[in-house]
Amino acid sequence: MTNVSQQKKAWLPELLLTGNGFARGLALVTDDQGKISGLLPEAEVACEIVRLPHRALLPGLNNAHSHAFQRVIRGRTEYRTPNQRDTFWTWRDLMYSAAQRLSPEDVYDASRMAFLEMALGGITAVGEFHYLHHAPDGAAYADPNLVAKEVVRAAGDVGLRIALLRVAYARSGYRQEPNPRQVRFIERDPQIYLQRLDQLRTDLGQTAQAWAGAAPHSVRAVPLDFLQEVDRYARAQQLVVHMHLAEQPAEVSFCIQEYGRSPVALLETEGILGDHFTGVHAIHCTLKAIRTMGAAGAMVCACPTTERNLGDGVVQADQYFNAGVRLAFGTDSHAQIDLLEDARELEYHLRLQKLERAVLAPAEEDLRAALAARLFQCATAGGAASIGAPGGELEAGRTADFFTVDLRDPTIAGAPVDDLLTTIVFSLSRVAVRDVVVGGQPRVIEGRHPAQEEIVNCFEALQTRLWS
Repeated sequence: MTNVSQQKKAWLPELLLTGNGFARGLALVTDDQGKISGLLPEAEVACEIVRLPHRALLPGLNNAHSHAFQRVIRGRTEYRTPNQRDTFWTWRDLMYSAAQRLSPEDVYDASRMAFLEMALGGITAVGEFHYLHHAPDGAAYADPNLVAKEVVRAAGDVGLRIALLRVAYARSGYRQEPNPRQVRFIERDPQIYLQRLDQLRTDLGQTAQAWAGAAPHSVRAVPLDFLQEVDRYARAQQLVVHMHLAEQPAEVSFCIQEYGRSPVALLETEGILGDHFTGVHAIHCTLKAIRTMGAAGAMVCACPTTERNLGDGVVQADQYFNAGVRLAFGTDSHAQIDLLEDARELEYHLRLQKLERAVLAPAEEDLRAALAARLFQCATAGGAASIGAPGGELEAGRTADFFTVDLRDPTIAGAPVDDLLTTIVFSLSRVAVRDVVVGGQPRVIEGRHPAQEEIVNCFEALQTRLWS
């Protein structure tokens, strides 16, 4: 989506979320660079005013973990495989069969569809954990970053910011034979991986719209010497590092077999954990491991919709918060794309486990909105910190990334101002999102994206080609 020249503008909703809750009569003023210049009373605004009646305005959501191409398998894995117990591993085989079918152009169409859904739900930036590098036969394209660039192009055409987290994937696993279904992912030489990551960074230009990060897939897919080289490069270049971590008990067992340590212990003793590191899932971790991550300043990206869809387990978010670990959310496999649903599931899964309510409410606070504010912060500023996005908060100097919700939508209508954030976090329907603005530029207007019909038509044609 091509940016146009911008002018100073003031966005005036009925309610605007500030650090002290929702306020009336405040306008969010944007400058000609698409940044927030201030939050001002209407009487002090000296530029064009965009009035947003019956709207509440909130900072844009930041989706820290996405596999955009997996949007094509939604609804195609919800059945029992004959004669075996269905788990993450049987789902993975079905996902691999889809990955083998996609051309770079197909990945573009699938990614646009995923990113369109994100935009319609108030997401303004995404961390794309990208590992579909090669042609279906495993051969590198003339441009080894061709598919990554198609994903970036899709995000740009929808109007989202994107961190392209280029995945390092070197093997099928410890003492495992190569899996022919993984040939599109594999780059066995760390120098080749780093050269391609470096070239991608150069080609993208590392702008606020699109930038690259490093993503060793997991301890089973990346041996330690490879992992160490990636981490050294990322630290030298000040890149974020994302990694699947303890998603499955088998991953923990394999790591102990190979290294005599759990995944978190391995990363800690090898100096890989740090404030640049986000562990995705981090479900099967001991309390000691959780405290280790907190001491290192590492983050966790929880993906509750995918984790319950795959039967992965429950993120012990209460223990992570107690250890001072910052959390973000991701929509991962895109069984559903709704970051606020992920926020509420983080809490609800623990309620089912512990048979109590308000598990994640901050212990030191007695505010009615404290629980919702904590979860919403994970979906906004937490996600931005994880992927290195410039938004996440409505403050002067930040990028003007925000969304509005319809205060008359049936899912939140009648909520008192003091309870509005709680009602939004725990009850909002995605269709209540009306406007989405990225860098001061409208991307969704009155609940629709300008390219929505064309994107959906192309995706429908793709699904017909893939599965007919």
